[in-house]
Amino acid sequence: MKKILFVVGSMRKESFNRQRANIIAEELKGKAEVSFLSYGDIPFMNQDIEFPTPEEILRVRSEVEGADGLWIFTPEYNSSYPGVLKNLLDWLSRPHKPNDYANGSSVTGKKVAISGVAGKSAAAGSRGKLKDLLEIMGMKVMENQVGVTINPEAWANNELTLSDDKKEELKKQAEELLKFLDEE
Repeated sequence: MKKILFVVGSMRKESFNRQRANIIAEELKGKAEVSFLSYGDIPFMNQDIEFPTPEEILRVRSEVEGADGLWIFTPEYNSSYPGVLKNLLDWLSRPHKPNDYANGSSVTGKKVAISGVAGKSAAAGSRGKLKDLLEIMGMKVMENQVGVTINPEAWANNELTLSDDKKEELKKQAEELLKFLDEE
């Protein structure tokens, strides 16, 4: 079975993107091995502490490298992805040895899917900008992205509700990711 590492771009305990990731994890049961990346403990990217590499970064890199693919679930903050996610990606884009750019990074060539839950935009701004960033980092981004608009009552009760159509879109995206991971 393929190993898919979920990266949720929000640290909020009841994050709508985490709720969505949990739904997709259920959909992938028996089809892929899914795990969630815990990265709330990593330091801010700072070249002064880059080498020797902090333990938290070594752990995160190891988890990323051990996955066949990533699935990033991003909220939208001011029409873009959150800073905490950007910080993680900045660390992951860095070489493992000083000035060793020829050998790439932990994410060079890594396949990735993008989804987003947000307000009216369905995270279109953050998904688009994230796609651009990931491609600059040398990652292979799956074309199909699914954006979800937060149901109005969720703002009060913290419960994301998906329509049957959105559930089908997510199921299709999960199936497409599995096929994408099998491609050479």
